[in-house]
Amino acid sequence: MCFSATASFTAGTVLLAMGSVAARRASQAQRHRDLPFALIPVLFGIQQLLEGALWLTFPDKAPCLNVALTQSYSVFSQVLRPIYVPVAVLLMETVPWRRKLLVGVALAGTAAGLFLLYYLLRLRVVAQVSGQHIVYIFPHFHVLAASGLYLLSTCASPLLSSQRAVWLFGVVATVSFIAAYTVYTTWFISVWCFFAAILSGIVLLHFPRHRAARESTEL
Repeated sequence: MCFSATASFTAGTVLLAMGSVAARRASQAQRHRDLPFALIPVLFGIQQLLEGALWLTFPDKAPCLNVALTQSYSVFSQVLRPIYVPVAVLLMETVPWRRKLLVGVALAGTAAGLFLLYYLLRLRVVAQVSGQHIVYIFPHFHVLAASGLYLLSTCASPLLSSQRAVWLFGVVATVSFIAAYTVYTTWFISVWCFFAAILSGIVLLHFPRHRAARESTEL
């Protein structure tokens, strides 16, 4: 993440373990529609491992690898996240009116993700170390509409869920977004991705070792 390769590698390893546990519990409970949500820590874990490897390419140790890792990290943070998160939440939802809202949010997230992907393919993102953090320098394509749809899909979609753990995930994602933007504006992307990654461990709350009645977990 924004501090060191060690921090990113450690976070990535822990998240992969958490996601594996959540996925196994979802499979054991035969709750296959919940599996994409269970795998969220795995996706964040891979993203953190990419950033850990990126740290090792500074300063100018492996320029080509630096470019490849920067682009890969950007695809995870800018494209996959706004598309994947609302779809994962939608698949779990059973309340009709919430599902309708989530369909709209998922479409919005997909639009934002594809818009950002288009520019990622056209223009190269540059990663630099600044003040003991990694800063990602994007071409100026973060228009207000795309940014709004990105925030809606990544933070608001879990808040629409009837599942308490999913809703809590949305709350902490939103709070971490605000905190990272307020305190670490320059390094916002790296810092928020790290915070959100660590907090994705909340996913495990939705898959306890001994599953209680489903009704007790709904809002």
